[in-house]
Amino acid sequence: MTATTLALIVGGGSFGAGVLGALTGLGGGIVIVPMLTLVFGVDLKYAIGASLVSVIATSSGAAAAYVREGFTNVRVGILLEVATTMGALMGAALAGIIPNPWLAVLFGALLLFTAYRSMHGRTDHDVLTTPDIWSVRLRLDSTYPTATGKQPYSVQRAPAGFALMFVAGILSALLGIGSGIIKVIAMDQLMRLPFKVSTTTSNFMIGVTAAAGAGVMLHRGQIDPLLAFPVTLGVLCGALVGSRMLGSANPVRLRQLFTAVVVLMGIEMLYRGLTRTI
Repeated sequence: MTATTLALIVGGGSFGAGVLGALTGLGGGIVIVPMLTLVFGVDLKYAIGASLVSVIATSSGAAAAYVREGFTNVRVGILLEVATTMGALMGAALAGIIPNPWLAVLFGALLLFTAYRSMHGRTDHDVLTTPDIWSVRLRLDSTYPTATGKQPYSVQRAPAGFALMFVAGILSALLGIGSGIIKVIAMDQLMRLPFKVSTTTSNFMIGVTAAAGAGVMLHRGQIDPLLAFPVTLGVLCGALVGSRMLGSANPVRLRQLFTAVVVLMGIEMLYRGLTRTI
């Protein structure tokens, strides 16, 4: 198989991952790494490097749009980016010394946890408007647009969210994913941000987090341009198509499809890691 043929096939698979990621709201990174390793036989660390580059690209355009529309809480994003960036630097450093089988086991466990969260959906909570001490000190409270006008909200438990974001940063660079599910848990469940604010602020942060980890991996020579380019292009095009399909898609079927794909990949990654065949 020639390099061009392989690039086209990888780009096609990445396109499918981008569509699925956009339709489920979890991004294509969580599918890209197991796809590259299990289907195409790419070394896990090079798959992680290519995935990080695609995460940077896919988050950039959407992040700018969400900021312009007024959903993203930029002050919260910049605060939490400090934690995710520190975590990403540590995760990228750990990725260079942790053996591939251990990474595969960790990735498989995260995939199964993601499937579990996807099956159970999310729990809505009331929008809180009473500020706590940290939201006042750091001026984190803001508003977001709704059909009836600007809705104010207050940010809660910023220190707890900061700590969990450090963990999300480690996982992002260690496994080549956006860690969106961990970030949304931190902002939606711990910090009590409205769901649209937490998802858009997470997207705003993902690119910076991935760039920190990608810089370390690039220095180690674990980002191959011949692999990263088709992956990034495929995911970008797939995310664009998926976002356009979102309005007419069946959310129940999407969740079932996503869960099935992620569970199969998670089991296979766990098996490969435990048997040291990756």
